[in-house]
Amino acid sequence: MQVVVIDGTGVNTLTGEGLAEVLEGAQVVVDVSNSPSFADDDAMEFFRTSTASLLKAEGEAGVTHHVALSVVGAEHLQDSGCLRAEQAQEELIKASGIPFSIVHTTRFFEFMKGIAAEATEDDTVRLAPATIRPIHSDDVAATVGRTALGTPVNGVVEMSGSDTFQLDEVIRKGLAAKNDPRTVVTGPHARYFGAELQKTTLLPGPDARIADTRFTQWLAQQQA
Repeated sequence: MQVVVIDGTGVNTLTGEGLAEVLEGAQVVVDVSNSPSFADDDAMEFFRTSTASLLKAEGEAGVTHHVALSVVGAEHLQDSGCLRAEQAQEELIKASGIPFSIVHTTRFFEFMKGIAAEATEDDTVRLAPATIRPIHSDDVAATVGRTALGTPVNGVVEMSGSDTFQLDEVIRKGLAAKNDPRTVVTGPHARYFGAELQKTTLLPGPDARIADTRFTQWLAQQQA
């Protein structure tokens, strides 16, 4: 089985340049590419154009399994431009006619820094008291790999970390581990990449696969 991973390098998925060559003989394509900009219009343009170009090339190459990495809760966060764009990507995949599997994950441990940065005003990080179960990127990579080697589910595979936190709590822990002096303030109307969160918006469903790596383990490794 030939598996091709599209990660935004080596080919131009926006123009289609190089896609025919890299997909020759491929049976499975794993798309883990992401928009270089989180600006609303930029993210939508990237996901719509890149995904349409990739799916067209896959159809011509005879690809039999399209695997995409996406985000738990995106469908409930449509006030966020970047998450609207991810949802648009999923709709294109579902409508393509190519057998597919979409892997939904909770936010990576590694992305906590980005969440804090986006929510920072001066020296204050404003976050909603939503519940989150963050996950290590290595655990995500393992699940994506297993999914790619399996039969297309023509639906969504969800996964999350094993620890449950309140969003403000996990960011506070991460900042403290880095001796970051910013203050975390909790507010129910604090925005998450432009969207307002409900308590369970960032949580997967009851059938989600649970990863093993604990957030405290990962923090200790980062400090070491």
